[in-house]
This record gives sequence, structure tokens and C-alpha cells, in this order.
Amino acid sequence: MPSHSGARPRPLPSARTAAGEDISVVTLHGAIDHHNIDDLSDTLLFPRGAATARTVINLSAVTFIDSSGINAFITAHHAAQRAGGWLRLAGPVESVLRIIEMVGLDEIMGCYPSTRRALAA
Repeated sequence: MPSHSGARPRPLPSARTAAGEDISVVTLHGAIDHHNIDDLSDTLLFPRGAATARTVINLSAVTFIDSSGINAFITAHHAAQRAGGWLRLAGPVESVLRIIEMVGLDEIMGCYPSTRRALAA
């Protein structure tokens, strides 16, 4: 049955780079919402729900995040912990940082002003 909202899923531009042994940096761009949550989950999680053990998510080019994005980060954080690693957030713009702080995501996982600081933590 077609959606009444007329909204179509849109891809979430992202890039994954290596930042050292067993550390990945995922750089996201644009709005993170229910329209592209599948792309976000595919970017953060490997098959069968396994996350890269240590990942920094560069949010400096993210303009918006809704609850589906927050939930995807929590899921990836738990998967990384099960693998003995961590997930860190880096460089969110002020509006995204406010949402992260409002829901307490910064208390669940590290949130740093830059990717460099997140990698050094």
C-alpha cells in the first residue's frame, strides 16, 4: 500500500575511513530521520547486527537528527560494546548537539567537539 505522506526514502550520504588499527570514522551528511534510517543502520552495523568494535561518527555535516537516528546510534553503541569496543560521536553542530544532550545520548556514549578529540580520548 503506498504511503500517504508521499515521502520517499532518501539515501544518507556517508563515508567510512580507517583511522588506525581497528578504528573506523564514519562521516555522515545531511538530515538523519526515518526516511534514511535503513542507510544509517547499514552504515553502522555489519550483517547480523555486528558493529565495528571502535567507531567515531563525525556529525559535523549533519543538519538534523530525529529519534530514529538516536535509536540507531544506541543500537550500534550496544553492538560495539558487545564486541569489546565503543562508539563515539564527534563534532555535532549546535542544533544536533542540543538534541543529543536533551535525550542524554552524550551520557551513554562519548560526544566530542571534533573527530580528532574523539580519536584521542
